[in-house]
Amino acid sequence: MSNLEPHPAEERVCAGETDPALPDPDAELLEPREVPLGGPRAMLVRRALPGKDRRMVGAWCFADAYGPTDVSTGAGMQVPPHPHIGLQTVSWLVRGSVHHLDSVGSDQLVHPGQLNLMTAGNGIAHSERTPANAPGLLHGAQLWVALPEADRAGAPHFEHHADLPALDLPRLAPDGAGADEDAASPTGRAPAGARVTVIMGEVDGRRSPARTYTPLMGAELVLEPGARVRMPLDPAFEHGVLALDTTVHALGHRVDAGSLLYLGQGRDHVDLHAGEAAHLLVIGGEPFTEDLVMWWNFVGRDHDEIVRARTEWERDREAPGPDPRFPAVAGDEGAALPAPDLPNARLRPRPRHRP
Repeated sequence: MSNLEPHPAEERVCAGETDPALPDPDAELLEPREVPLGGPRAMLVRRALPGKDRRMVGAWCFADAYGPTDVSTGAGMQVPPHPHIGLQTVSWLVRGSVHHLDSVGSDQLVHPGQLNLMTAGNGIAHSERTPANAPGLLHGAQLWVALPEADRAGAPHFEHHADLPALDLPRLAPDGAGADEDAASPTGRAPAGARVTVIMGEVDGRRSPARTYTPLMGAELVLEPGARVRMPLDPAFEHGVLALDTTVHALGHRVDAGSLLYLGQGRDHVDLHAGEAAHLLVIGGEPFTEDLVMWWNFVGRDHDEIVRARTEWERDREAPGPDPRFPAVAGDEGAALPAPDLPNARLRPRPRHRP
């Protein structure tokens, strides 16, 4: 997905909010801002990362949630060819389908429960569109993962994973003390309270086949109505809980759809519950220590690198030469997306968190 704001700032972000009554000061609620995807009449996305002060969760540096949106009578998602550098795009659907095309020749539909993972490296272009005869509702998320210095100039590539590892989390007793024995099945086990799909990294011994470049994890939880579950976490990671469709409760916070609850390091679990069936993402990773310049669809390290990438994108989309940095996206007949104007001031690298 592209950042389609016509005048993207180096960092235009939502306000963060911390509940002063929360006993643990490491928990921080990031509320999203709405951004039109493709223009004022296009579908809206809710952007929680980067936040005003909290810009990353591990290497995760961008998080958009969208839908459920009725695409049966409209264009749906129509993101024309656009470039990326220095990141991975993680596309995840709850409902609907999206057609991905890119400049390394990938041509892939993604459906709910499947992962489209694109590693931009030194440069890639792609498009994402609602296909013809798609289901009537579109609902999902796209996230970006920053690539570390050692890997960010590598060759671009694409992965599709239709079969990801999964596990069930049992319902907790109402007081959260353990499995709900009163609701146990005839086998003596508490019924499942959530289904966990491991998108990237590892959860409770289940590892995704998706390629990662820093220690991180990402998982979808599908909570049963009224269920309370305990999600295992790696204490070495910082984490975020991103609600996708309804309110989720964690650590005394109400996490509404599109909001992200940041959890600092040192936790080995988080208890989650919702009054109705809920989809949410849990992301995490070791704190990313490299300062970044994030502008438009580029993740770099300094102003000059961003200027160079923008210049080369404009050259390649208008008159590609024999060895373009951003080759054309074969199969997409739409015009490529022009880059917005750069700001007057030099772009500055930013740390993952503003003190």
